[in-house]
Amino acid sequence: MKREISLLYDNLKMAHLIQRNISLLNRIIIYCALPIACCQLQIAFSQDIHFSQFYASPFNLNPALAGQFDGDYRFILNQRTQWRSVTIPYNTWALSVDSKDLALPIDGMPSLKNLGLGLSFFTDKTGDSKLKTTSFQLASSYLVNLEEGKPHYISPGIQLGLVGTSIDYTGLNYDNQWNGYVFDPGINPEESFARDARTYFSIAMGIAYFNKPDSRKQVQVGISFYNFNAARQSWFDNSAVQLDPRLNIHAQYQFPVREVVDLEPSLLFMTQGTYIEFDVGAKGNYILLNEKGLYRSVYAGLFMRAKDAGFVVGGIKYDAWNVGVSYDINTSNLRPASNGRGGFEFSVIYILNHPSIIVRPPKVCPDYI
Repeated sequence: MKREISLLYDNLKMAHLIQRNISLLNRIIIYCALPIACCQLQIAFSQDIHFSQFYASPFNLNPALAGQFDGDYRFILNQRTQWRSVTIPYNTWALSVDSKDLALPIDGMPSLKNLGLGLSFFTDKTGDSKLKTTSFQLASSYLVNLEEGKPHYISPGIQLGLVGTSIDYTGLNYDNQWNGYVFDPGINPEESFARDARTYFSIAMGIAYFNKPDSRKQVQVGISFYNFNAARQSWFDNSAVQLDPRLNIHAQYQFPVREVVDLEPSLLFMTQGTYIEFDVGAKGNYILLNEKGLYRSVYAGLFMRAKDAGFVVGGIKYDAWNVGVSYDINTSNLRPASNGRGGFEFSVIYILNHPSIIVRPPKVCPDYI
């Protein structure tokens, strides 16, 4: 197979010199390499959904973060578009909602103190094969005070999910559709597949530590493990092809550096099978208004993802809203094809605080009236 790939590359290189059409050749290489690796050899490398703004996607970072925020209810939207300059863009969407203390707006109603609960939805569609992943996750955490009267807490968490994947083979091209001179999509690739969809369960666990002396100074450190059950991923029903477990180690520290300026360095180390990611960077937050019940600021930052990309981020916090936008700048070996361009990513966070509703018994007229 290596010899076939090498021969294919030589043919493509010759075609480039003759035709001088680099964009067409890049597409052929991508189209042919994918089915060779994933179909003919029956080897797959599956990875979980990924966001550059990892700190704005808590359910994908650590289930121990479910419900761990200042407020009653939190709603989060994440959207990412990538590789538009290389091929059909990859699109990822995520929606989540979680509650702190299972907050109930009615006084006198039972509540579960320190218990966080959340529900998330992820969907991802990638490339010419329209490889689609859809996930529903339910997460829960429990906050424990390590020292009475001190802002030191730990939070263990667990997440259970149902994941569905599907693929459309009609959009793929193969190495044997190269006729020796040009790529001919009319050639029958003579490929067969056992299935085009798969559904499986996922399990994740994690623990996080929090230290928050005040609203402008806080520390968060956590570790989490995803895909405990190593679900099957093969389109050929090959039991050896499984979804690798994922390890996340994350940390975040916010502290004031000026009267109206906070600095927030963050890092993420993630490993899944042969895939390793290390993100490190910081955001600077300029405070416009900070009064009781009102907080408004703008922020900007720079992050690096080792041997892959860097991204810039900016956003605004306006009372209950936190809106961020980032852009990836590719620095990997794919840079010649991508021209250094990665993709845009957006995040929107809304935190709702419900006012208490006091329920009083109805008044009854005395008997003597």
